[in-house]
Amino acid sequence: MAPEDYMRIAINEALKGEGWTNPNPMVGAVIVKDGRILSKDYHHKCGEYHAERNAILNCGEDMRGAEIYVTLEPCCHYGKTPPCTEIIIQSGIRKVYVGSMDKNPLVAGKGVEMLKAHGIEVVTGVLEEECRAINQVFFHYMDNKTPYVVMKYAMTADGKIATVTGASKWITGEASRERVQRSRHKYMGIMVGLGTVLADNPSLTCRIAGGRNPIRIICDTRLRTPLDSQVVQTAKNVRTIIATCVTEKGQIRAFEDMGCQVVVTGEYEGHVDLRELMRILGERGIDSILLEGGGSLNASALSQGIVQKVESYIAPKLFGGALAKSPVAGDGVSEPDLAYLLKNPIISRIEEDILIEWEVADCSQES
Repeated sequence: MAPEDYMRIAINEALKGEGWTNPNPMVGAVIVKDGRILSKDYHHKCGEYHAERNAILNCGEDMRGAEIYVTLEPCCHYGKTPPCTEIIIQSGIRKVYVGSMDKNPLVAGKGVEMLKAHGIEVVTGVLEEECRAINQVFFHYMDNKTPYVVMKYAMTADGKIATVTGASKWITGEASRERVQRSRHKYMGIMVGLGTVLADNPSLTCRIAGGRNPIRIICDTRLRTPLDSQVVQTAKNVRTIIATCVTEKGQIRAFEDMGCQVVVTGEYEGHVDLRELMRILGERGIDSILLEGGGSLNASALSQGIVQKVESYIAPKLFGGALAKSPVAGDGVSEPDLAYLLKNPIISRIEEDILIEWEVADCSQES
């Protein structure tokens, strides 16, 4: 097997930690000696041992002269766990293959330098693009200190997210809805507007067995979320943040008494300043958000430039209706040349539905 083959195995190991490692990256490691895999493992959960340490501790065989394939540069500092470079050096491993370099300033090349300083051969850039792709969230968070935001919506083939009466359950099929639940597990937070809470009274939890509930973030400019809504009633069990422009302490206290965390921002065009909110959430360690808002919140998110990715689920249905809602509301752009630009589409078929994933071009959003 070639180095790329072993690195693909390491990538598959890394993906087992999806949803549990945030805000840490997903990392996988594979130990190979004489063409035979001795051990493989991954970073299971934030605060627990990293992939390299897990693979080495669980090996149980002589690793002297072995190679290790790791999807991200080994750390070299003490944090919640000891440095991975330390145990690699102690193990007798003679060669390290690295997929992508770590952007954490505490590492950022220092891990590779330390290994080399101890006589260990290091090869970098093995399947680098694929290794970086599984950690888009981590790299964005390291660069910007704000959450990676994925705008998700389900629509009909004629671009409607609800009928003219406002009915929207269900547009896509069960398989698509199950994939959305996996996204709720994957991303650290989920964000909706007040309109969604009033219309659907959602729980905004992950309904996958053994899954992780996302942190719920409600954008509520005037603090009108009903105290008897599901998100407020369950706030002591599932972390819930309400972002508002209201400063009246009595109003805020009513939500805090129910277990909600209230974040106050300035206003942007009469609504919560989403850019300020992203900075605050980033400071609180929230690295990613699944935006499941309606058309108004989607429009605000795009206009304020906080969206990095769009996931569009398209159902084989036609609703019609000039007044039926579309995924992005607001005034829209005045000229085609002013459109928000998307790039690098990935198209998947989910039974009868289609999912298109796009990255949002940086130049298409407000700075």
